[in-house]
Amino acid sequence: MPAQSPPGAGNPVVVRLPGILIDLFPGALRRVEMSAGTVGEAIDELDRRWPGMGDRIRDTRPAIRKHMNVFLDGERATLETALPKGAEVFIITAISGG
Repeated sequence: MPAQSPPGAGNPVVVRLPGILIDLFPGALRRVEMSAGTVGEAIDELDRRWPGMGDRIRDTRPAIRKHMNVFLDGERATLETALPKGAEVFIITAISGG
């Protein structure tokens, strides 16, 4: 029986980050290429590359923080949302006014 690949392995995706995260994590890029099978795995990979970034995107429940939005194909995503090969994920900060 062949060995199974880890989740998301070989599933290339692109994650686009907001400027606020780029500013907080020196060396972070606006466009990040990685392998991930779910949004949660993508956030884990961001946190591996830039420790602490995962805590800025998700809370301890775990869920995506209220002031952050994650979109896949124009639809709001959760940590469990599956990422198809070649997916482009957008992480943006919520916009509020007063």
